[in-house]
Amino acid sequence: MEIVAYGVLKDEEPLLRAAFDRAFRGRHELRCLGLFLNRDTAPTAVGHEVVLCGANDTLDADVLRTLAGGGTRMLAQRATGFNNIDLTAAEALGLTVARVASYSPHSVAEFAWALALAVDRRIARAAGRTREFDFRLDGLMGRDLCGRTAGVVGTGKIGTAFARIAHGFGMRLLGWDITENPDCLALGMEYVEHEWLLAEADLVSLHVPLLSNTHHLVDAEALALMKDDAILINTSRGGLVDTDALLETLRAGRLGGVGLDVYEEEAGLFFLDKSLEVMTDERLARLMTFNNVLVTSHQGYFTRDAVEQIVETTARNVEDYFAGRTGDNTLVPSPQA
Repeated sequence: MEIVAYGVLKDEEPLLRAAFDRAFRGRHELRCLGLFLNRDTAPTAVGHEVVLCGANDTLDADVLRTLAGGGTRMLAQRATGFNNIDLTAAEALGLTVARVASYSPHSVAEFAWALALAVDRRIARAAGRTREFDFRLDGLMGRDLCGRTAGVVGTGKIGTAFARIAHGFGMRLLGWDITENPDCLALGMEYVEHEWLLAEADLVSLHVPLLSNTHHLVDAEALALMKDDAILINTSRGGLVDTDALLETLRAGRLGGVGLDVYEEEAGLFFLDKSLEVMTDERLARLMTFNNVLVTSHQGYFTRDAVEQIVETTARNVEDYFAGRTGDNTLVPSPQA
């Protein structure tokens, strides 16, 4: 049987193939495609019982109907998030859906800190200057983070890893989540209301999933609560931040810096080369004009360690499907399970 994978990155492909070779030892062939799965490309999956997808694929009801009509029975998401998949439609169509429930939390937590430090110390601007042999320090002054307050929104595995690093910097820790994490409490974290965290923190980092109740969690009201010189970091999901409200806040000269590895309209942009095209997304283009904003293209997870864990788990999910098993990664079980 041939299994087809969409949105496969060049650095990911050899790891993905190696994982499937170990799992199936030639029993199934793997076809890797760089294109993303959406209404236009869904017909290319015809005849493939198992489809591997990613967070930037569009798997709405129409796409799922096309896939199911073409013989697809299993979707294996190579990501933790699944807000791009209509699970209700998948269940109605008899599609099995699995994801990667967890992988190295350090990859994203460390990248969040890379963004925080780059924004605080103006590293992108400094690198651009020195490339032009401009060695002035004007406009590059940052702040010590030691002794300041880090607000961690979401204290699961990634948020906890972020908090451990903040603790190493000597920062005061504030946390917000539906439950208190003992590992974070052991670091001295104080759990507070969301509004209090925003008002008190010098650095706010988002580590919650995108759900109906977290969509635009950071909106105009939330941004108004933040300190004028606070730093906002989002390495979780773009929809957590109201981009229009963020733009208005930045236009008003507020916030010390913003680091975004995700963007609410990133589908169709991130992971693609748009350098020779006109940027028609005016909000993203506007974000890029602020010298205290750093945008990266959803690369927080992209370490060899994390990708190896993701592809190994994806291979196991496919093995479980063929064996009729369900587990912690199963979002929609097989109708026969």
